Amino acid sequence: MKRSKTNSRFLQIINPAKSPIFYGYIILLVGTIGVYFSIPGQTIGVSVFTDPVKDALGLTRNQFSNAYMIGTILSSLTIGRAGVWFDKYGAIIVAFGAAVLLGITVLLCSVSTILSESLATLLNSPSWWIPFGVMIVLFYLLRFSGQGVLTMASRNVIMIWFDAHRGKVNMFTSIALSFGFSSSPLWINYLIEGHGWQQAWQFMGIALLCFSILILLFYKNKPEDHGLHPDGKQSSKPRQQTASVNTYKQFTLKEAKQTRAFWVYGLMLAFNSFFITGLTFHVISIFTTQGYEKEDAIAIFLPASVISVCTSTLFNWLSDKLQLKTLLHLMQFGGIICSIGFLILDSKVGVLLLIIGFGLMGGLFAVLNTVTWPRFYGRDFLGAITSRVMSFLILGSALAPSLFSLCYSYLGSYNPIGYLGLAFVSFLVVASIHAKNPQ
Repeated sequence: MKRSKTNSRFLQIINPAKSPIFYGYIILLVGTIGVYFSIPGQTIGVSVFTDPVKDALGLTRNQFSNAYMIGTILSSLTIGRAGVWFDKYGAIIVAFGAAVLLGITVLLCSVSTILSESLATLLNSPSWWIPFGVMIVLFYLLRFSGQGVLTMASRNVIMIWFDAHRGKVNMFTSIALSFGFSSSPLWINYLIEGHGWQQAWQFMGIALLCFSILILLFYKNKPEDHGLHPDGKQSSKPRQQTASVNTYKQFTLKEAKQTRAFWVYGLMLAFNSFFITGLTFHVISIFTTQGYEKEDAIAIFLPASVISVCTSTLFNWLSDKLQLKTLLHLMQFGGIICSIGFLILDSKVGVLLLIIGFGLMGGLFAVLNTVTWPRFYGRDFLGAITSRVMSFLILGSALAPSLFSLCYSYLGSYNPIGYLGLAFVSFLVVASIHAKNPQ
C-alpha cells in the first residue's frame, strides 16, 4: 500500500517495536493532545474571538455568523476527501498536514484586518463584502483543518491501535478533552485581554507549527506496520472471547451508508454538534435575553463539563461490554431535556435541565463518536466512514450560529430552536428502534 511509503528514515527515529511499554499508550497520549490542538478550529475556540474580531472588521453579528456558516458548510463538503487520504496515506501525513495548515490559517486570522484593508485598497472598495469574504475563506480553512482533519486523524489513530479496550482508552481521552475544551475559553480570553486578539491567534499558530513536528515523530499509522497487535497482545485468546468488540466484516463507506445505524447514530451526533455549537456561539446573548448576566451564561460550562466527564468516564468504561444502542437512547434523553431546558430558560429549573442535558449529550458524544464506527464497520475504511460522519457534524455546527441568530433577529426569540430540537430528537428516537449493530 502507499501508506508504507510514508515511513521515511526521519519517521523511523522512534521505533514502536522497541518501546518499553505498548506504543499504543504513547499514541493515546499524543493523539489526545492532537485533538486538543484542534481547538483553534473548533467552535469553542472561535467563539471567544467573535466580538472583538467582528468589531475590528466592521461586521454585524449576522454577517459574522453567516461567514462562519458558509465557511463551515464548504469544509463539510470537502472533509470526505480527507478520510480517503487517511485510509490511503495514514495518520502521520494527514495529521501533520492538518496541523501545519491550521497553524498557518490561525496566523492569517491574526492579520485578517490587514488582509481586508489591503484587498479594499486594491479593489478600491470599502464594502463589507471584502472582510466578509476574507472570513469565509479563513473559517473554511479553520474548520476543515481543525475540527475536521486534525480531529478525525487524531481520534482514528487511537482507535486503530486498540480493539478490545477502545472504550477504556477513550475514557482517558474524553476526560482530558472535556476539561481541556471546557477550560479553553478561559485561557483564550486571558490571552485576548492580556495581549489582544491578534497576538492571541499568533501564539496559537506558532504552537500548532511546533506540534506538527511532534506528529511526525510520535504518530504511527498501524501497530501491524511495526510487528505489533492492537491492545499490545499477541492474540493468545480465541477471537470469540472478545466478539463484542471485534469486527468480522470490514465495511466500505458505501456499505456503511446502507445501514440504518449509520444514519441514526450519525444524525444524533450531528444534532449534538448543531445544538451545542449554537448555544456556545450565542450563549451570552441567549442568557441576557432571559435576564441573566454575562457571568451567569459562562458559568454553565463548568457544571456541564463535570457532568460530561462523569458520563463519558462511566460509559466509556462500560462501552466495551454494553450495547451502544443503550448509550444512544441516553444521549437522546439528554437532547430532549436539553431542549426543554432551553425553552424554559427563564426559570432555575430550565437552567438546571439545560446543564444536565448539555452534560449528558457531551459525555455520550465523546463515547459514541469514537467507539461506534470501528466496532460497527471495522478499521480498513475507518477514515472514509468517520470523515463522512464528520461532515454531518461540521454541517450541523455550520448551520447553528446563523439559524440561532436568524431566529432571534426575525422572530425575537431563540425558542423555535428548542421546539426544533424536541421534534428532531423525537424523530430519531423512533428511527433508532431498529438501528442495530450491522455486525
